[in-house]
Amino acid sequence: MSASAVLAAAGGNTPSIPAPHIEYGQLSPMLVVFGAAVVGVLVEAFVPRRLRHWTQVSLALVALVGAFVAVVVLAAQGHGAPRIDLLAMESVALDGPALFLQGVILLVAAVTVLTYAERKLEPKAGGAPADAFAAQAAATPGGEQERAAVRAGFTTTEVFPLTMFAVGGMLLFPAANDLLTMFVALEVFSLPLYLLCALARRRRLLSQEAAVKYFLLGAFASAFFLFGTALLYGYAGSVKLGDIADIISGKTSTTVAQLSSTRSDVLLLTGLAMLAVGLLFKVGAVPFHSWTPDVYQGAPTPVTGFMASATKVAAFGAFLRLFYVAFPGLRLDWRPVLWGVAILTMVVGAVLAVTQQDVKRLLAYSSIAHAGFIMTGVIAVNKQGLSSVLFYLAAYSFVTLGAFAVVTLVRDSKGEATHLSSWAGLGRRSPLVAAVFALFLLAFAGIPLTSGFTGKFAVFQAAAAGGATPLVIVGVLSSAVAAFFYIRVIVLMFFSDPQPGGPTVAIPSAFTATAIGVGVLVTLGLGLLPQYFLDLASKASLFAY
Repeated sequence: MSASAVLAAAGGNTPSIPAPHIEYGQLSPMLVVFGAAVVGVLVEAFVPRRLRHWTQVSLALVALVGAFVAVVVLAAQGHGAPRIDLLAMESVALDGPALFLQGVILLVAAVTVLTYAERKLEPKAGGAPADAFAAQAAATPGGEQERAAVRAGFTTTEVFPLTMFAVGGMLLFPAANDLLTMFVALEVFSLPLYLLCALARRRRLLSQEAAVKYFLLGAFASAFFLFGTALLYGYAGSVKLGDIADIISGKTSTTVAQLSSTRSDVLLLTGLAMLAVGLLFKVGAVPFHSWTPDVYQGAPTPVTGFMASATKVAAFGAFLRLFYVAFPGLRLDWRPVLWGVAILTMVVGAVLAVTQQDVKRLLAYSSIAHAGFIMTGVIAVNKQGLSSVLFYLAAYSFVTLGAFAVVTLVRDSKGEATHLSSWAGLGRRSPLVAAVFALFLLAFAGIPLTSGFTGKFAVFQAAAAGGATPLVIVGVLSSAVAAFFYIRVIVLMFFSDPQPGGPTVAIPSAFTATAIGVGVLVTLGLGLLPQYFLDLASKASLFAY
């Protein structure tokens, strides 16, 4: 029977599938980044090898700057605040937190691309400049194929489109207005990161081990998130965050099919717990933190800086949206749990950092402690808490990028010298580099006149206003413990004798110098003149429902 006959037999009343309405202009920041990622893949296929590096660097920087300009234009047109929109069939929110976090992620990604482009620190390979990434990613570490790739001067320029795909997923993650979109964004930015972690030019086996650990634990976390999504759909009959909130609060009447599930909180609470596991893994909170030090140590240092900053911004953005939009009616259930997680995260991160002898592992445990500090602002459950978390994420991300960029400069014959003993006397060898790293460490410690102090003061003040004063006390004590190991490194650099034949400080190109300079400017700017950015974060602290 033909299609027309079928329609005629049905009386012509078969409902048509409505075409989706996509707001391309308002989605332009993400579309620009994803478009650049696709073009980057085509560059790998069609552009000669000798031209790929600079083509990819230029493409990535132009796309990131263009996407940031699009974010600024949307904000200037009133999108986000006071105008709030739901885009792409209500699956993406265009509100203040989304635009603010997208702007931060794009700036962080642009600085990251500068560190990727650095080619003066590594010795030349086959007469060609070399970067921090493996000559040929598919080659067996130490094998003849790898040695041939090094002699030929190959470079893995695929890192640029991989990073652009990751950035696109990060832009979508904190803006997702339903759980399925959030899961897709989670996978889009996680899968490229798994690959990027395995591409270190030096210590290839350690790098690949880090990638495998990150992939396996990340797969478990993604499975928890997806299972939690299924349970919440079974409870509410919808994956949209606003619909879930309405079902929980009783604003929306339930159907007969939903009645049996909504009368029981088992699906709801279990689904919420599983979603929390997936997001707590991404932010590196205890007890889901075990991957952090190993991955940070093994991954190429530019990738480590990117993960430690941009991933945390995107993950906390999604964390805020999930708990503030979908589950405000359950705050009496999830706040005590997050209290415990925040306390454990601050204490474990600060205490274990004291025992570390590797700079990258020390910064990894530092990032765990900072995840706990940020969670104190999340627990505040008020507008002040939301704005303080947004400010903290912006401040922390640039300090972290700058610190890891400095780590790439201290080198010996084996590459980066990350053992703390190698940093002894660095202040005498290179006073400027030591002073810059000391500034970043003081910002991590929360010393006044740095962005770290302003961020910590803002989240602790918000937590105290939200009735979490005991949590603030734990945070202050943990900050005191953390200050010990930061100052210990500063003392080691400036008041210890340098080792004979120890590592040297390499002179970077303008790319890494610019990345470090941006970190210094933001650290001092948000510390000395923070009010404008605090006001900006406050204006942006209104979610779409």
